[in-house]
Amino acid sequence: MTSSRRQFLRTAALLGAAVPLGAAACSTTDPEAERSGGGSLAKARKDGKIRIGFANESPYGFTDSSGKLTGEAPELARVIFKELGVKEVEGVQVDFGGLVGGLKASRFDLVAAGMFITPERCAEVAFSDPEYVAKSAFMVPRGNPKGLTKATDPGEKKAKVGVLTGAVEGGYAEKLGVSKGNISTFSDQASAYEGLKAGRIDAIWLTRISLADVMSKHEGEPFEVTDAFVPVIDGKEQLGAGAFAFRKADTELLEAFNGKLTELKQGNRLLPILQPFGFTQADMPTGEDTAAKFCAG
Repeated sequence: MTSSRRQFLRTAALLGAAVPLGAAACSTTDPEAERSGGGSLAKARKDGKIRIGFANESPYGFTDSSGKLTGEAPELARVIFKELGVKEVEGVQVDFGGLVGGLKASRFDLVAAGMFITPERCAEVAFSDPEYVAKSAFMVPRGNPKGLTKATDPGEKKAKVGVLTGAVEGGYAEKLGVSKGNISTFSDQASAYEGLKAGRIDAIWLTRISLADVMSKHEGEPFEVTDAFVPVIDGKEQLGAGAFAFRKADTELLEAFNGKLTELKQGNRLLPILQPFGFTQADMPTGEDTAAKFCAG
């Protein structure tokens, strides 16, 4: 099964953790529009704004030191929605595990958090085509004393790994032989880094993109990011395709979004938007990387 950066968690209780930016939490999608199969795009054009859910995870979607909502997904959303006639992108911060539930509960109009497409999530929401495709990596102490270079190494070498709450890397680790006692779960990248720094774990397991971002915040410290690799589970490569998630009823909104995303890809305009956040040409999707492909598993 093609997996993702974050597994779908059925944690409805986390929905109460939504933190709005501005007045985002005050309005809801018109229920009649949802029942009729859309309406969110017309409403956003009329209101001049659209709400996106994000998880405050760099470099995907986060608030910077000035309080501005930024990251690869929000910046991409700004470009696309401006071209769709929507002037403002408004953010609602939610714990990652609550994003899908928050979307379905109409707390926001789409998820812009670099969320990976998985068959499980595809049963709950509709995805755009990917804006990036990511590989895994480890962050380890400088010199890589445990010699961790591929997905099977932590299990074989009895290494302690850190993953994020809801992250598929925890599932990868278990399926590839890491004991549950050797898997530590952290709420965010900063706490995982502190766990590595304190010696509680031997490595952080995330996407290369995420770890490169963490490393950029700790230049000169005695850690490094390994070369990227692709975990293989049950004979299948586990590539993570990051995309925007929509309510299944919002077909018009999704189709309009995908149309503009395709234009950006074909016009070589996608990478320049994502590049400031550590993305490279190697992370760009091909024409064969579609939502349908990753939903199929």
